[in-house]
Amino acid sequence: MTTAQHKIGSGFGARTTAKEVVRGVDLSGRLAIVTGGYSGLGLETTRALARAGARVVVPARRKGVAEEAVAGIDGVEVDELDLADLASVRGFAERFLASGRGIDMFIGNAGIMALPERTLVGPGWEAQFATNHLGHYALVNLLWPAIEAGGARVISVSSGGHRRSPIRWDDVHFTGGYDKWRAYGQAKTANVLFAVRLDELGRDAGVRAFSLHPGGIMTPLQRHMPKAEMVAMGWIDEDGNVANPSFKTPEQGAATQVWAATSPRLADMGGVYCEDCDIAEQVPDEGDFTAGVRGYAIDREHAARLWTLSAELTGVDAFAR
Repeated sequence: MTTAQHKIGSGFGARTTAKEVVRGVDLSGRLAIVTGGYSGLGLETTRALARAGARVVVPARRKGVAEEAVAGIDGVEVDELDLADLASVRGFAERFLASGRGIDMFIGNAGIMALPERTLVGPGWEAQFATNHLGHYALVNLLWPAIEAGGARVISVSSGGHRRSPIRWDDVHFTGGYDKWRAYGQAKTANVLFAVRLDELGRDAGVRAFSLHPGGIMTPLQRHMPKAEMVAMGWIDEDGNVANPSFKTPEQGAATQVWAATSPRLADMGGVYCEDCDIAEQVPDEGDFTAGVRGYAIDREHAARLWTLSAELTGVDAFAR
């Protein structure tokens, strides 16, 4: 059944932390994969899930850095993965499937933002679209046997930045002129559409998918942005301190993805975009909004079209007939 894109009154809010979300939740015997689960929101997500008893697998492009970051957190293992490299994605998936384990939660948390210049990876893919969307698309499809076996929840970490751009169907790789924020916006819209389509395809197997906006948070995601730009945008002051009162702490920012992955309130639901530990409301495709999801990002026809395009680009589709 299609889930309505409306708030459900979760009892949590914008300032809820990931630790608070899992208080009283027992994840013993369950396995989660958290891409980028060693930095920023990902690290807080790993901590919260492990604290609740889950076994957490952290695929990381910088394996040594990841191992150091998660050292001391019980129940966490690290493996190598570069989402911008399909061979690396295949390698990780093959190693995991060989372990014979099922997946209960998959959180596609890793991402990049606002690359100042058009950067191409793989066979000429724009890097933000490739890393944020295509890498996760391929990984989930390659891991499908384990995801299906576990009846997993798949969480696609998007952003309010999806409101900056729909999918540019005529030029997804920005060959006709690059804008870093439109490229980021397109990639984040793709994250939402991916969850919409995966939920449609996987629900009969007991797999449900959600996307979300974690909120504004200062994390290593901003590493490509000059300080002057962040000051001009009101994110930080001249001393580098957070200046926007709506920004969350990393612990608060991780809460929505942990809630989406674990909340019993979301049983038998899926395919919706969440924020502040609740399902978000839909907003018009035009206008200045600081919350909610654009209609183009949850459009099922667009979601099916993106899935087809992603399958063509990566050569991977677990549901191909």
